Amino acid sequence: MSQLSTAMQLSLDIENMLVERNLRGMKTVQGALPQGYVLRAAQMMLPIRGTVLIGTGFPVVDTFETDGPVGAIALYQAFEALGAKPVIVCGAPLSKELAQKYRVHEITVGPNAQRDEEALQGLAQLEPELIVSIERPGLAADGKYYNMRGEDISARAACFDTFLIHANCPTIAIGDGGNEIGMGNIQDALKGLDIQAAATGCNELVIADVSNWAALGLIAMLDWLSGQDLLAKLDALAVLEFLSKHGSVDGVTRENTLTEDGLPAQDGIDLLNRLRVLVSDKKLVSQ
Repeated sequence: MSQLSTAMQLSLDIENMLVERNLRGMKTVQGALPQGYVLRAAQMMLPIRGTVLIGTGFPVVDTFETDGPVGAIALYQAFEALGAKPVIVCGAPLSKELAQKYRVHEITVGPNAQRDEEALQGLAQLEPELIVSIERPGLAADGKYYNMRGEDISARAACFDTFLIHANCPTIAIGDGGNEIGMGNIQDALKGLDIQAAATGCNELVIADVSNWAALGLIAMLDWLSGQDLLAKLDALAVLEFLSKHGSVDGVTRENTLTEDGLPAQDGIDLLNRLRVLVSDKKLVSQ
């Protein structure tokens, strides 16, 4: 099997693994995406040596949920290992907590008439070579932000959409329910889901049952492409513990627990281990 064929098969295997539970209908809408999206996104990520912006942080009540930041930090670590300079873009209170350990660019929470200017200034200042959005609320067609319950969360959401809209570089978005940035790519397919879908698109959309898991899938693809054992460097449980100590809640239960979208941390660890086996098998095939 050629390198290209192996890479595409690995991408397809990862894509299917990421949506196999179909928790919020992502398996149902997967057919709306051209196959190989994990590979294409990873190929965008691999050559980056300058700044990459990673937008994350979905507001829940008065704090932030665990899904999104865990994956953002995993991507941050992978980009650093590859020689890039990642910067996490988010609003308070998440921005304040992450700034203790990571490079952070803070954006304004709540209705912001200057959100286009804020994005343009941020883009001019940071000069990103790539932008990644993971589990960021996306603007709906009516210009508001909604959670999975259909509640208007605009007053608590910072706008990252404008960074992708005004970007002069490739953009990747990750989501798991249809109301996140990037889902504008498959708006028609989302009409069958009981959600207020996001309208903001991106260059490459990656979907998963849990957005954090999509980050693992992309890192697995990068692992194979780069020849580095990037997955071995990840400790998602430690990141969950860090976030929990700083006020995170589960997006489904709204409780301060070491869980992701109502699922135990072990589910993500099990997926990580399965991805490591998958990548290892494909490395053997390509030798």
